[in-house]
Amino acid sequence: MDILEIITEFSYFGIFLILIGVNASPILVPPTWIILSSFYALDPSLNLMTLSIIGATGATIGRFILKNISSYFRKFVGSEQQSNLDIIGDFLNRKKHGYFIASFLFGATPLPSNMLFITYGLMRAKSFGLYVGFWFGRALSYYVMLSISNIVLTPLLEIFEERYIGILLLDGISIGTVIFFTSINWAHLITYKKLKFVRPRLWRF
Repeated sequence: MDILEIITEFSYFGIFLILIGVNASPILVPPTWIILSSFYALDPSLNLMTLSIIGATGATIGRFILKNISSYFRKFVGSEQQSNLDIIGDFLNRKKHGYFIASFLFGATPLPSNMLFITYGLMRAKSFGLYVGFWFGRALSYYVMLSISNIVLTPLLEIFEERYIGILLLDGISIGTVIFFTSINWAHLITYKKLKFVRPRLWRF
């Protein structure tokens, strides 16, 4: 809590910087809404709308960094997975506002978005709409979660000291989700509307 109090001294700018760093990290970090709620609990004078906008902006910049770092790891992905990622990427590009809608729907939930942007990085997605959709989705979800934070908030210190295994479990599920996503035969699914998988070989070392 001492660290949070120090950051709070810098008001919105301090919160903005810490959120960029947290969202640029692929794993081992709590959901951003919990961090925002912790700051709000320390300083209830913070404006909910402003805090939501600051949070969405910091989260989007951080995820932009994470996506670009993740793109360098595409060379380690199996050729079949690369082909599948290209197919779903082309499919979203052909749909008007495809990336915007996908990112908004995901951003509007309190779910961690690290693996979403790692997947975007592996896909080498370049649509600006994915950032716009994510920003609007996160701004909305942060405002809702902050509004009810007095009911659902678990202090950040407790998360690290007593429920760290929960973060590890959540990261494990997220990694499994990426492997599952890249193992889907998207060409078969899009063409025949039937689920089929390719060999789940994600990393080639």
